[in-house]
Amino acid sequence: MQSRMTPVKVGMCGASMALTSYTQRFQVLEVQQTFYEPPREATLRRWRATVPPEFEFTMKAWQLITHEARSSTYRRLRTPLSAEERTEVGGFRWTPVVERAWETTLDCAAILQATAILLQCPPSFRPAEPAIARLREFCSRARRPAGIRLLWEPRGQWPDEVVRDLCEELDLTHAADPFLRPSLTPMAYYRLHGVTGARHVYTDAEFAELAKTIGGGPAYVMFNNLPRAADAWRFSRLVHGHAVGTTPA
Repeated sequence: MQSRMTPVKVGMCGASMALTSYTQRFQVLEVQQTFYEPPREATLRRWRATVPPEFEFTMKAWQLITHEARSSTYRRLRTPLSAEERTEVGGFRWTPVVERAWETTLDCAAILQATAILLQCPPSFRPAEPAIARLREFCSRARRPAGIRLLWEPRGQWPDEVVRDLCEELDLTHAADPFLRPSLTPMAYYRLHGVTGARHVYTDAEFAELAKTIGGGPAYVMFNNLPRAADAWRFSRLVHGHAVGTTPA
């Protein structure tokens, strides 16, 4: 990951446009499909072949690892799960089904040549000892190929000192929405979900605040709001001038 790193990289969580057009505007894309149902190998290979060699993919880990089967996101899951397996997924439980889900996630990362995998937790994953113990066990057992950074996005009321200590102990990069809390690791990975909700359009004043938060980096700034194409382009121009593409998103 370091070889591709510039001080601040701006991109989107989900392209929402043709990949060839996307690469003319941005340097990095966070793949969302791997969270709901990992795409077919041929699809992943086509995506990698479509982008320039220096283009960077990050991606979300399969939801079977982080989210329990009662999550509404499972409506988009096509892989069948038995009744027993549905009790063994989510919350970083180290079970056979979660181990397989992690290996599938790694297979996707290898094809995409992804530099980072995001472990996004639901708000129900709270800073209680059993949850923390499961996270520790997962990180100790899960295979971690060289060159792939693990990103962790805890949501809800996680104390800063707990997040900071776990990231240091488990070699995780803290992913956060900068309008809710700062990243607590030297490498910042920011995911912007929308200040007032998914339809939020960021104002110039909010972008000035964001630029102050990230400073000179190193940081990823990934837009996840619905108007993300225009907002990501505006912020990219703010931090990079005209260095990233010449056509407005």
